[in-house]
Amino acid sequence: MLEPLYTAAEMRAAEERYPGFPETAPELMERAGRAVALEVLGSFPEARRVAVVCGGGANGGDGRIAARVLREAGVDAVETDAPEGFDLVIDALFGTGFRGPPRDDVARTIERINACGAPIVSVDLPSGVDASTGEIAGAAVEAVCTVTFHGRKLGLVVSPGRLHAGRVVIADIGLEQAPTAARRAMPDLVEILPRRGARDTKYTSGTVVVVGGSLGMTGAAVLASRAALRADAGYVTLCVPEESLAVAETLALEPVKVPLALGTAVEVIAAHSERAGALAIGPGLGRSEWALSLVARVLAAVACPVVVDADALSGLSPITRHAPTVLTPHAGELGRLLERPGEWVAEHRLAAVAECAERFEAVTLLKGADTLVHVPGHGVLVADTGPPSLASAGTGDVLTGIIAAFLAKGLEPGHAAATAAVVHGLAARRCVRSGLIASDLVEALPLVLS
Repeated sequence: MLEPLYTAAEMRAAEERYPGFPETAPELMERAGRAVALEVLGSFPEARRVAVVCGGGANGGDGRIAARVLREAGVDAVETDAPEGFDLVIDALFGTGFRGPPRDDVARTIERINACGAPIVSVDLPSGVDASTGEIAGAAVEAVCTVTFHGRKLGLVVSPGRLHAGRVVIADIGLEQAPTAARRAMPDLVEILPRRGARDTKYTSGTVVVVGGSLGMTGAAVLASRAALRADAGYVTLCVPEESLAVAETLALEPVKVPLALGTAVEVIAAHSERAGALAIGPGLGRSEWALSLVARVLAAVACPVVVDADALSGLSPITRHAPTVLTPHAGELGRLLERPGEWVAEHRLAAVAECAERFEAVTLLKGADTLVHVPGHGVLVADTGPPSLASAGTGDVLTGIIAAFLAKGLEPGHAAATAAVVHGLAARRCVRSGLIASDLVEALPLVLS
């Protein structure tokens, strides 16, 4: 359900546990280089002339062994710094120990590799990518395939590093598995979801309150409420401003609709939340002065788990809550929470999500192709099942509803958020590859959960 994701330090520790290490390091290197060569022979049989660009460390040693094995198989494999004119390039410049920007001369070599026009296979990870964070401080190889050893590196699944890795192949080189701080949420994580039994009622199956849906944005709250129901919540209450009630009544049949007046909104929400397993606030809420003040008062007033999304994240301040809280920002929203540019968040996703989780003492889910879930005091879970088609308006509202449903079923908040992200991605895969709209996801949820 959770695949280990190795940092550079965790990978070094795995190597040091190998019997006889470091004297036996050549055995590991031989297996690694051979694995790269076999992948090239199997996946690129048309490549008869291969450039192997090697650095001076262990990664370069892996590359040299790969070149030797390729030559033994009849391939013209040349160890060179000039990648032009070959059918394929093996990138063996930097390994897991690399951090920061490459030197100018190496950066120029990386740029030549990327510009040569041949497919690129990287050894362990694309040169220029930080194995522990996925961060890129300068030039980085853009591989079509990365052959990594023992286990997937964290930097291969976190952007921007994941965008340079291409297809990732994991080669077993004989090391023992060990726990890692970061883990990848796999599709079978869905199996942890509680299933309804014969004695369950609509109330014991999970009750959710959704707050949002200002006029002109009512659809966002409707999507979240319908997603909660399709994610197997038994009862959903949709609270919207009075002026949006007619629209909500038209768009959403199954949720119970409750109007919110300016003076009594907090009391109404709190009363309905007393019987709820989770509350979701933010989809389509708007950023009026009333809406922003409502969020802080609701978080202080309700005792159930809360998902804070979209507009409810605007102007959010740290608040001590005894019940679980899940924040679900995208990069721009997280940047505003941390008072940093959204571009910084995109370049430092792991650091950003950890900082937010600790500052707000809340589980933080950072949306993206690699959705990151950080639980304060614990490692990160990475959910990367979602296809590019999820970059569509309203899909985040659907995710909010799924998280709320899973919280209402009693899942621990980190697992609720990560499992929801996995389900969200799997539902998108069942929809059309292009033209996906958020409503498609809602309808696909039962297919995934069944």
